[in-house]
Amino acid sequence: MSAHGFFRITVASPVVLVANPAANAKAMIRVMDSCDSDLILFPELSLTGYTCGDLFATESLQKATLAALKMLVDHSRLAPRQTVIVGLPIAVDDSLMNTAAVIANGRIEGIVPKSFLPTYREFYEGRHFRAASTCDPSWVEILGTRVPFGIDLLFQQADATIGIEICEDLWVPIPPSSSAALAGANVLVNLSASNETIGKAQWRRDLIRSQSGRCIAAYAYASAGPGESSSDLVFGGHCLIAENGAILDESRTIVDQAAATQASETVVTVDVDLARLAHDRRVTGSFDDAKPSLRMDYRWIEMEHGETPSTARSPDLIRVVDAHPFVPKTSSELEARCEEIFAIQASGLCKRLSRLSNTTTLAIGISGGLDSTLALLVALRAVDAMKLPRGNIRGITMPGYGTTVHTKTSADRLIELTEIRSETIDIRQLCLDTFRSLDHKPLGIEINETTTPESLQAALHDVPVETADLTFENVQARIRTMLLMNRGFVLGTGDMSEQALGWSTYNADHMSMYNVNTSIPKTLVKFLVRYAADHYFSGEVTELLHRIADTPISPELMPPRADGTIRQETEASIGAYELHDFFLYHFVRHGCDRDRIRFLAKHAEFDAPHDDATIDATLDTFFERFFKNQFKRNCVPDGPKVGSVSLSPRGDWRMPSDADSDAF
Repeated sequence: MSAHGFFRITVASPVVLVANPAANAKAMIRVMDSCDSDLILFPELSLTGYTCGDLFATESLQKATLAALKMLVDHSRLAPRQTVIVGLPIAVDDSLMNTAAVIANGRIEGIVPKSFLPTYREFYEGRHFRAASTCDPSWVEILGTRVPFGIDLLFQQADATIGIEICEDLWVPIPPSSSAALAGANVLVNLSASNETIGKAQWRRDLIRSQSGRCIAAYAYASAGPGESSSDLVFGGHCLIAENGAILDESRTIVDQAAATQASETVVTVDVDLARLAHDRRVTGSFDDAKPSLRMDYRWIEMEHGETPSTARSPDLIRVVDAHPFVPKTSSELEARCEEIFAIQASGLCKRLSRLSNTTTLAIGISGGLDSTLALLVALRAVDAMKLPRGNIRGITMPGYGTTVHTKTSADRLIELTEIRSETIDIRQLCLDTFRSLDHKPLGIEINETTTPESLQAALHDVPVETADLTFENVQARIRTMLLMNRGFVLGTGDMSEQALGWSTYNADHMSMYNVNTSIPKTLVKFLVRYAADHYFSGEVTELLHRIADTPISPELMPPRADGTIRQETEASIGAYELHDFFLYHFVRHGCDRDRIRFLAKHAEFDAPHDDATIDATLDTFFERFFKNQFKRNCVPDGPKVGSVSLSPRGDWRMPSDADSDAF
């Protein structure tokens, strides 16, 4: 078992020699010697080969199988931390049974028989084997040792509880692994001999992915390979490992192997995340609610594993840690995700607008930045779907002391090209009047009755970059919201990442009448805007949306640099959003503690390299701001949930505003 609850599984399909158990055992031993894994899984009947036919019943093959099994048991002493599961036929009373033997540290810990035998179409297992039944003995004698036997066995290995099923068991309406999961198994394994037919590989993926999701478990699957007889069937050695609804890794398919000149083994190794599975089961109440349906009492086999310096786990993690968990990795997945998100956002807004008058003005503050642009794109889609005039949308630009020519130009052009109503309100005079009434010196600058917005703007250019003034920022934000609230039904623009960090002014950009971006993380906003640019528009609008997506993220509340460029870049103040979104996902979705998040971050490949000091500092910022700003999240406007993470206080995330962060 590696650090932070990861459990390493190897699924292997060696090249078998049909009816040659000794040679097959040697091939398995080579895999065992090459793996630094907690669990190694081999296919169904892999010790003999699945395609032995009537040879299974011969005394010679049975003796050779037991001798080969002893080879594996003896060799397992050299890797005391490993558990090996191998498929083989064994005689039980007066029958031959298709079984899985669990081997660890020089012992056979238990044997599990197959529950469901396929005897249809190309399968004829009922000719050779008897299926498991309630009449089976609880113990069998094998290699001179009394060994636990039955479908009621679960195997405990550190934090892993292993449940076993064999091939067809997964294909039935209620697989044995479902019961095993309810009884506590978090690692489900399947020894299989699934032949290749058109479309069957995808069928396997779907079954394994969905079963791992239903059971909130890891699911490892090893299928017989091309060494099997090809008299009537072809086997591809398809090996897969899934975790709670996602395929972590799989071997090459038969199509990928077709060009090979000779059969070759397939091996897949992945670290599954038992800590994440434990968290997901704890927070999924319906999983626990299903336990009363369990109709079987299981026997737990506590396996003793040695630990020696030579077998200590490598610190490397054999697992892809997604640096951008909110953003799909492939372009096709990303496009499908963006389209689905736009549909959810627009549908939510359509429902809300349906309760208002058809002449109600939808007011949006357009800044020329990412979030307000996304909100406008959703509003356009909603009013178009409802066949309302685009003039129902009022795009309001409110330039202030931090507004740059770049963003103001983007905002104005966006309003013009999308044909919505336009209004511009320069807020600088209103802000100046407020500073006077508060007797406030903005950024330390003296103001008097002769100060004008233009003279204050000129003086601000000389203020050092590091100068801070929260009142100066908040006044601008609150005046903008006041103006919006008097212009119509205000559509909020703030995203989920800003909510997590409290990167908003309370009762200013924090507030609206409906917020379509409320559960969109910042790392995804940019992709949504670019997707809309490329799929919903063309020409100048497409170019403009890409320009906006490429603009540095900024609230533009502090004055620009002397050359007119953005001075206040958000990520320079609080750290990279790709880090904050990574932290947010693993903290809220999976309940990870600080050390575990830090460990995962150091194994992720971010767009820009982040050294340990940067990761640590940004993680400190994340937790500090996340805890301090729950009071803002506790009173956010309505808005649609679109993904697996949401911070809505009415739905996914309920947290006291005054919780202490020391333990985190």
